[in-house]
Amino acid sequence: MKTIFSGIQPSGTLTLGNYLGALQQFVQLQDDYQCYFCIVDEHAITVPQDRLELRNNIRSLAALYLASGIDPKKSTLFIQSEVPAHTQFGWMLQSISYIGELERMTQFKDKSEGKEGVSSALLTYPALMAADILLYRTDVVPVGEDQKQHLELTRDLAQRFNNRFNDIFTIPEVRIPKVGARIMSLQEPTKKMSKSDTNEKGFISMLDKPKKIEKKIKSAVTDSEGVVKFDKENKPGVSNLLTIYSSCTGESIKTLEEKYEGRGYGDFKQGVAEAVINILKPIQEKYDALMESDELDDILDNGREKASLTANKTVAKAKKAMGLGRVIKKK
Repeated sequence: MKTIFSGIQPSGTLTLGNYLGALQQFVQLQDDYQCYFCIVDEHAITVPQDRLELRNNIRSLAALYLASGIDPKKSTLFIQSEVPAHTQFGWMLQSISYIGELERMTQFKDKSEGKEGVSSALLTYPALMAADILLYRTDVVPVGEDQKQHLELTRDLAQRFNNRFNDIFTIPEVRIPKVGARIMSLQEPTKKMSKSDTNEKGFISMLDKPKKIEKKIKSAVTDSEGVVKFDKENKPGVSNLLTIYSSCTGESIKTLEEKYEGRGYGDFKQGVAEAVINILKPIQEKYDALMESDELDDILDNGREKASLTANKTVAKAKKAMGLGRVIKKK
């Protein structure tokens, strides 16, 4: 069985876009792959964090994974900082990473541009990201388009290590989901929906209440034409709402176009809102129960042990290949 690894930063509540573009597909993948789902809290500290908020976000993200359908009997869910092998191997990979290739990372350029006192971790964290993936002999990494560059670096580092030291690492395949992969902002439908959007009307949080969801969808940007038709170039707002509707209900976009022919945007937006509310309601109910339970801690404890077992073995092999440590003579 092939292995999948995926990590999400606990830097705020996940959006509807995160669910439809990633979590929903993870639930399906766990039946066919050995899956490692990691809460990458050490990536989050590349920028300043409030410690109490970060702790709450870590727990909240774990609960959302499970509430969305991740089954701890099928998949390994764990917190990155609870498995020290990640930072150990991240440092080892930094030693074979080049400053030039790290500086070329688009996300580093975007997050550091015009700022003073940029954290060195913001530059080097792609090496830690590569460590996250390579520790588990990962075959497939499902990512959004914005992470493709980092995955290419991971592949390069794996190949570089194998050529320079020993042929240890699997070269992971990058997989970009096709359906529902890019849910766009409700206010700027040419930009991806993001939990870091300063305009709260632009995204739907997975924990938003029904009234809030309805209000955000009704204020979503469309156009003056009044025709429910998928046309990404000329009608990005309506096209985005159709994508959301289709992803939430499983109905084809063509079926939805026919359903709302001649009915205008009012009815259409109401339908989108109901579809979103219906898909998030059971997730929110399970999330609330998990956040108050010992079950969540038990699952994370088990995930830590399972992940550590595999990660520690990989680090031991990598250390041996690089010549680190000492040879223990048998007595």
